[in-house]
Amino acid sequence: MSYVSAWNRQKEYVELVRSMKENQTLSEERIIIVEHAPVYTIGFHGNAGNMLASEDYLKSVGAELIRIERGGDITYHGPGQLVVYPIIDIARRGIGVKSYVHILEHSVIELLKQYGIHASCNDSAIGVWLDWGEASERKICAIGVKVRHGVTMHGLALNVNTDLNAFNLINPCGFVDKGVTSIARELGKPVDFDSASASLGKIISRRLKEATR
Repeated sequence: MSYVSAWNRQKEYVELVRSMKENQTLSEERIIIVEHAPVYTIGFHGNAGNMLASEDYLKSVGAELIRIERGGDITYHGPGQLVVYPIIDIARRGIGVKSYVHILEHSVIELLKQYGIHASCNDSAIGVWLDWGEASERKICAIGVKVRHGVTMHGLALNVNTDLNAFNLINPCGFVDKGVTSIARELGKPVDFDSASASLGKIISRRLKEATR
């Protein structure tokens, strides 16, 4: 699905959850799992200088550049990347924003463990990393969320079978000294995308339920 189509779908679902909250009815939360056509997105406070190619060049290779309202800097979405947009009423669930981000991070870490990949998160750089603090540190999952009136949108992008050459056109998430990786690169072979999608959706759902107060 194109990024804009998914973005519009998110906004529709967010408004539905908000309207149901106002009417004091149970919110229809959703987790959107999608794979995008090539696109680069920059967060509201992101630095456009982290885009290293011109828009004309991006058009020539079939990619878009879009500034959006989530947190975080610049990232890439494209084929082989698992993108997850939870539309969740975290206020109703009693989950704080920081705790919500940790839920997303640890959901990805749990999934990666199923593939024999050890990953971690940290407070100084949101997302999921391999070999954090070492010369070989590399990012496998970017996270950027927006929360308004207690309802979340945007989410995470996990590199499953992603063509990592696409990241050569940016300073990923604003970093100039850190690498990126994917499940396929770490294992030396592609993995079943649908299986990874289904597993991550279940993990996130379970962790949200466990965290609900």
